[in-house]
Amino acid sequence: MKPLSRLLPPENILLDFQATSKKRVFEHIGLLFENNQGIGQRVVFDSLLARERLGSTGLGQGIAIPHGRIEGLRAPQGAFIRLASPVPFESPDGLPVSMLFALLVPEQAAEQHLQILAELAGLFSDRARREALQAAASIDEVRAVFACREAPA
Repeated sequence: MKPLSRLLPPENILLDFQATSKKRVFEHIGLLFENNQGIGQRVVFDSLLARERLGSTGLGQGIAIPHGRIEGLRAPQGAFIRLASPVPFESPDGLPVSMLFALLVPEQAAEQHLQILAELAGLFSDRARREALQAAASIDEVRAVFACREAPA
């Protein structure tokens, strides 16, 4: 499988973003995709919120992977947001979320959607990678973590 960085253009990476709630994070993710990929803010927000109503996309350990299907989208798109302060997310471990990978996929891409989610879950289950993302001082450092198939040394 290709590195996850293929889904993550530099303009879709936000470091130390200020947000007060999950809803505000989703609103900003929508704005990010609207400004950078031309996908309507409301479409993105509604898709992420609809999925979240089915159950939290918080994985635990301060990580969430909000995701949604977008009609007319041609290829999966991603955004990485590291928050300045964690926000509540109803994660299984009860911890607030400080890092999110927002994933948008074409409406009919069920198998691809599941493969990407599994790859993201694998990356975030690696403590060294979580720590590298938390410590990253630049967008390039974040992209490097997502580009690697093996955990950083």
